[in-house]
Amino acid sequence: MDRKAVIVLVVSFLLLVAWYPLVNLIYPPAPLPAPTNQVSRAGATNVVLTNAAPTTFLSAAPTNLPPRPRPAPGTPEKVERLVHDGITYIFTSQGGGLKAIELDPKKYPQTIRRKKSEQAQEPGVVLNRGALAPVLALGGHPALEEDGIYELQRVGPGVRAEKTLSNGLHIVKEFLPTTNYLVKALVRIENRGTQPAILPTHEVLAGTASLVNSKEEVMQLGVFVRDTKRTKHLDEGWFANRTLGCFPGTPRLTYRSEGEPVTWVAAHNRFFALAAIPALPAAEAVARKVELSLGEKDAAKNIGFEAALVFRGQTVAPGTSVVHHITLYAGPKEYNGLARLAEQMKNDLDHLMKFNGFFGFFSKVLLLSMNGLHDAFKLPYGLAIIVITIIIKLLFWPLTKASTRSMKRLAELQPEMNKIREKYKDDPQKMNRKMMEFMKEHKVSPLGGCLPMLIQIPVFFGFYFMIQSAIELRGASFLWAWDLSVPDTVATLAGFPLNPLPLIMGATMFWQAKLTPPSPGMDPTQQKIMQYMPLIFLFVLYNMSSGLTLYWTVQNILTIVQTKITKTQDAKNPPAAPAPAPAAPARRKS
Repeated sequence: MDRKAVIVLVVSFLLLVAWYPLVNLIYPPAPLPAPTNQVSRAGATNVVLTNAAPTTFLSAAPTNLPPRPRPAPGTPEKVERLVHDGITYIFTSQGGGLKAIELDPKKYPQTIRRKKSEQAQEPGVVLNRGALAPVLALGGHPALEEDGIYELQRVGPGVRAEKTLSNGLHIVKEFLPTTNYLVKALVRIENRGTQPAILPTHEVLAGTASLVNSKEEVMQLGVFVRDTKRTKHLDEGWFANRTLGCFPGTPRLTYRSEGEPVTWVAAHNRFFALAAIPALPAAEAVARKVELSLGEKDAAKNIGFEAALVFRGQTVAPGTSVVHHITLYAGPKEYNGLARLAEQMKNDLDHLMKFNGFFGFFSKVLLLSMNGLHDAFKLPYGLAIIVITIIIKLLFWPLTKASTRSMKRLAELQPEMNKIREKYKDDPQKMNRKMMEFMKEHKVSPLGGCLPMLIQIPVFFGFYFMIQSAIELRGASFLWAWDLSVPDTVATLAGFPLNPLPLIMGATMFWQAKLTPPSPGMDPTQQKIMQYMPLIFLFVLYNMSSGLTLYWTVQNILTIVQTKITKTQDAKNPPAAPAPAPAAPARRKS
């Protein structure tokens, strides 16, 4: 490789390493606007009922005020803790809702520790952590909440929150934890006055997505909105609204659905979700990016995304009520459990796994295969990944073998093909026709080396997305990796993590590049650059989950073994020498 090619390769690698820090330095992310309790009155109208008697009313126009309890300074907070099936539900009088959900620490510890003694002291994962309002808090109009203080009490196996508003409306919220991480809930808005009242368009908060611990990334947070036709996913990228996916654009702070009724919404992090499923579809859904007080040193991690259902306003006659029956799901994004609930409730809740796209089909098959091996043969998940990788390699063995031989055959025919190119360089159409005739005569195809790899791409991406979202790998150990869902860091050197699996993966990729026959027509400089491309992949995958790097490493080793076997077989049975290109007939002298 000449000096120029080396410089280009090194500069490209350094730019790739420094790209995101440079972008954040030159274009720092815009801070979220300071929260305010002021409500815009623009466009607000008073609705007067037709009866002659005095009327208790609220503004019928939505104010888009998010659910935010506003207790007076010094107002004490009453908290009720309810433990059911190892899950701790924490209710608060401020907002009259579900403040947080702590899952069973034995199943889902907040952080996976290397030492068992430290792991035993770890609390459970907390959902709705650091939220600005509890689940099922009301919003949309200040008169719906006033100071936001509810009377909280235990009622049998559940919890009730009640509040009477100054306009005569009485709000009742009831919560009853059941099985499968579900909570049966209702919000009842009663008119206990003597006059009709206008209930404005209002929001019911479904929950807030926040980081489980400081090791997670904000890009793993998001909101799902499921209407009667599709599932929309909103993540950090959607709210950042970057130009070309990289350069800062105009940030979005709020999303509001349009058109179709909403059947459920959910706020999620990498492995857990909070979903609200109304018995009757809501008119709309809204999602917001919010600043939280999580105590993270990195300010960029102190944010979250909240989701809410929006219900239309209506008139509430005296002695009647408006009731919203809502089922809450607060638990892991575990495919088998979500699929069962989706089938029972007919609501596609399994879309929380993001397995409903093209690559999702392959992710689903691979996840079910991995769990099947684990359950049937009691294989550790690391061994299950290796077995699946071997099975995939065996299935694609004939294609890969044909690809390797096709590339080698094309390389052997290059001298003759170059002669044809040179001979007919002034007539491109004729050159292409002669090239096709030559390749047909020698039974080779220019797609022979590419088509087998293209067929395998969906499997590779399916494996990638499966490993990134499979909660089964959280806390699963293999060799020195104590958690297959995170990098296998064994030590740090001057603040730099030492991850053995990506290093082994990079070495196997470099070895594989050395063994792979060069593409036809590629000059020596390009060949050298392609041999050093594994360095780029090493950087990109260095901090990926160890389950993914384990899969890639095993796949590389199997490819190396296959390449060597193919070369050994070809050496024992060499193909026939290529026939020379037909010589052009000599012109007769006139």
